[in-house]
Amino acid sequence: MNSQALLRLFSLIAFVAFASVSCWATAESLHLLLPNWPSILCWIVTIGFYVVASYGTKLVVDSLNQSVYVEKRGVKLVGGFLLALFFWIVCSFPTNTHTFFYRSAIVDVVVDDIATTRTYLQNLASDAKGEETVKKTQDSIGAIVNAQLIALEGEIDNLANPGFGDRAKEHLSKIAQTLQVAQIPMLSHTGTNSKQIKSLKDQYRKTITEMLEKRKEEVARQMTNVQVVKYKPEAEERLQGLEQMAAKITDMANAKEVNEDLINQADMELKKSYATIKNYQQFVELKTVDQEVYLSERPVTKTSRMLSVFDVWKDFLEGKYAGRGIIFWVILSLLVDIAAFIFFDLAFKRREQL
Repeated sequence: MNSQALLRLFSLIAFVAFASVSCWATAESLHLLLPNWPSILCWIVTIGFYVVASYGTKLVVDSLNQSVYVEKRGVKLVGGFLLALFFWIVCSFPTNTHTFFYRSAIVDVVVDDIATTRTYLQNLASDAKGEETVKKTQDSIGAIVNAQLIALEGEIDNLANPGFGDRAKEHLSKIAQTLQVAQIPMLSHTGTNSKQIKSLKDQYRKTITEMLEKRKEEVARQMTNVQVVKYKPEAEERLQGLEQMAAKITDMANAKEVNEDLINQADMELKKSYATIKNYQQFVELKTVDQEVYLSERPVTKTSRMLSVFDVWKDFLEGKYAGRGIIFWVILSLLVDIAAFIFFDLAFKRREQL
């Protein structure tokens, strides 16, 4: 076997090797994007596209090679460029990068997605925002009542009209309105000396303080009942599901594997959790950076976005994957395909002279 034949054979083997890596990556990406497609169909489409892209690059190389005769050189140059543009740059190259990046980053993305979502569900289940709202309501009621109580005591102490007059009754009426009771019981008083006035004030303060505490308890009970009946049980159920998935994902990571079925199961749990958070968003303190993720018209989990080649490239171009090393996978994808195309050209290169 002469050197030309050996070069062709080596180039053909090398092309098949590099093309196999590229086609595997593209088929994986297509299957992630189109999970209902059978794997064999993804492979057929992938191999077909790659052969066409390889042929397109060969047409470009042959058209630029002035050492051989090529009919309609300009047409083949443009045609080869268009074939390479569509079947490689638009189809093969982005899907390869997607697969390489996906397999390197998916575990971290799922773990982060679960951790962030669990934090908001725990916030919802514990009713942290609800408790804060209850306390604010209680404090507001307490502040109004205390202000009116001080004004009431001032009227009772009024030297110009000591004792319990019309102004004092007005303050008492406002306190009753704030406490949402029919009225504050009128206390009897027999004199206007300092000791008797102090006793009257102390009795009113004790009575109103006790009624205020009852009102605060009623506010807490009313607002908490809404939380217990509605979103707390649902949040706890979602938390349980995410905790189970978190344990399975951790086991998968420790085994250095990427189990697509497990990733999809985790994504399903996350989608249900996203829906719960969105449905009860008024009871959750969402960070500004997460509001778009969880509260959009059709929320898409961070995990789901990793399954889509389009979303991964969109996020990459917007700088959302800074620091995750995606540039390395872009370069690797380029090198794998360029090597395959070079060996394809060497294996099928036209060598006849002009």
